[in-house]
Amino acid sequence: MITFDFKTYMNQELSMDSDEKEVLIQKLLHDPMAGFINHVISEEEIEEIKKVATQIKETSEVLLVIGIGGSFMGSYALKNMFLSPFETPETEVIYLGYNLSSVYLSEVLDYIGERDVSVNVISKSGTTMEIYLTYSFIKNELKKKYSQEELQKRIIITTDSEKGRLRQEVTQEGYASFSIPSDIGGRYSLMSAAHLLPLAVMNLDIDSLLIGYKEGLQLMDQAYQYASLRIKLFYQNKLLENFSVYEPSLYYYTEWIKQLLAESEGKDKKGIFPISTVNTRDLHSLGQFIQEGNPILFETVIRILGGKDIEIENKSLNKMNQIVAESVCAAHYAGHTPSIIISLEKLDMKHIGSLSAFFMLAAVFSSYLFEVDPFNQPGVEAYKKEVRKNLGENKIDLSF
Repeated sequence: MITFDFKTYMNQELSMDSDEKEVLIQKLLHDPMAGFINHVISEEEIEEIKKVATQIKETSEVLLVIGIGGSFMGSYALKNMFLSPFETPETEVIYLGYNLSSVYLSEVLDYIGERDVSVNVISKSGTTMEIYLTYSFIKNELKKKYSQEELQKRIIITTDSEKGRLRQEVTQEGYASFSIPSDIGGRYSLMSAAHLLPLAVMNLDIDSLLIGYKEGLQLMDQAYQYASLRIKLFYQNKLLENFSVYEPSLYYYTEWIKQLLAESEGKDKKGIFPISTVNTRDLHSLGQFIQEGNPILFETVIRILGGKDIEIENKSLNKMNQIVAESVCAAHYAGHTPSIIISLEKLDMKHIGSLSAFFMLAAVFSSYLFEVDPFNQPGVEAYKKEVRKNLGENKIDLSF
């Protein structure tokens, strides 16, 4: 179960405008990019994902996932949430393509050594610079080790179903492939092969994730309430939203939320800037600003109520963590930082599936309330245009 507290530590009245809510729901349901609601992945594709994941695990010690932004952040967040950093699975999943660091790429290659490798390259357009460059390099390295016939078993491409450079490569080379539906944008693609294939290779329960996600799509009222409250706070000069968590494993999930909201609503000089803290660590640093600094932010606290527990001096560490979370909300509220609290009964794939659906719905409703398109990203294209210009001036190949 997921519960929402929009009142206890909040200085805004929460009202439900039923007419506005219904207008926004209908707008979403009829949006041409609403595939994340209207076209949830089929059981047949789930079975194909599991089949390919099994083949990867049988042939490879490492799966390299090459992606950036919405193509990787979701599965990367869940990897860090559910896999212990102190264990190495039989098939290790390593992420590439989200930076241009030659140091990082070199270190990954050194770490892999002579182990058998498969590659999952994820890009809807097939022309994203970081992905193109990384994939080109990795493919050339694999050609030194594997025959063309063997490469056909080790390269899996997730891209547009009909067009693009990578789809053309699938046709020419016979690589295994999955599609990213045309009506699902990258940051809304958690329930697509772009994320589910790496998660299946990690032996994470994608069936439970999907079940939770479908349940989370029913949280329309809560998502609308949350979006409306965020907008009210924005017009009270609360320009930043701090996503505060008390489990370190949730850190990269807050990174996923930050991309989802920032890229959806951050347009036309509008939007709320998302930041995040991991407590209690950050209470001893950023907590000072939140308590007594410029009162331009509010907090959304994500709490996990149940799970493993340890007793210290006959006291539950979980209970102490919950008491601290409540105490911090009270202290921050007294210091003019209101809080929204979202509580999960426990941290598992089903609950995270539901929570993820909630945040996707909320991102769309918030964007509609800001009167911006939740599914485009013109600012991202602006930086790409400038990069291409400068690369061209330096006579660097622009074929991607």
